Amino acid sequence: MDTTDPGIVLGTMDFGTRVDRDRAFAILDSFVAGGGRWLDTANCYSFWADPRGVGGASERVLGAWLRARPRARDAVRIATKVRQNPLVPHSWPRSAEGLSARAVHAGLRESLRRLGVDRVDLLWAHAEDRTVPLEETVGAFGELVERGVALRVGAANHAAWRVERARSLARQRGVAPWTALQLRHSLLQPRPFTPVAEAGHRMLTAEDLDLARSEGLTVWSYSSLMWGSYVRADKPLPRTYDHPGTDRVLAVLDAVAGELSATRNQVVLAWLMRQGIDPIVGASRVEQVEEALGARGVRLSEEHLARFAEAR
Repeated sequence: MDTTDPGIVLGTMDFGTRVDRDRAFAILDSFVAGGGRWLDTANCYSFWADPRGVGGASERVLGAWLRARPRARDAVRIATKVRQNPLVPHSWPRSAEGLSARAVHAGLRESLRRLGVDRVDLLWAHAEDRTVPLEETVGAFGELVERGVALRVGAANHAAWRVERARSLARQRGVAPWTALQLRHSLLQPRPFTPVAEAGHRMLTAEDLDLARSEGLTVWSYSSLMWGSYVRADKPLPRTYDHPGTDRVLAVLDAVAGELSATRNQVVLAWLMRQGIDPIVGASRVEQVEEALGARGVRLSEEHLARFAEAR
């Protein structure tokens, strides 16, 4: 895996839709003040919650914040994604842009315009697009790195073998390869071999971690805090998490949180970071950002990790 220390990534999916501009600005200010660096967005966020039926709202809010905070661009790193934005309003997935060379170049060009920046620090392929030759997608991402408009590129929701195939193609073509993975992962696990309900989500597997550790890839996790289900009674866990392992893990989680004077969420985030994973945390309130950043001070021992491993 990447040798840099894992940290909290601020997920901005709901900015401009479920989280209005003023609250988003306050969250961003708090994140930066607390030492946070990485912001995660996508060109499709959040078309399903936007009356216009297309993405772009999150990137526009981030762009407005960057304009209002002239020094902020030097303090943060921006990651965005292409692949899923509907080209026709209210027509996803039929009109999703895909990962053709033309779509990748056009998607980032529009993202840069909305963000008001000349480059992004990390560009993700949001999901696979098997209607397009992988060589074409790899070439397009490599060209963007060569032009300096994307400093790094990565793959979200891709099978490990596809990532390795893409990296091999990049080496053959002499272009920048994908060096980061983004997948769904948390302390709790769904029932084995049971698909999750959320369309397009791909769970992190041991094979993904093996690839990352072997090749020195960065790993980011999304849905890290299960939409608040660890701490909110009004956010019950999905049915796919209804199995004995969940009860065992939650019992250990409560015990460890008590021992360390931390919240459940903080222990989960600390556990992810001990795996070498950068957890993405979505926030709708400043207090949530402050809690998440506090996880950096939670020190899990080898004994804690062993108890979680046995429970899982």
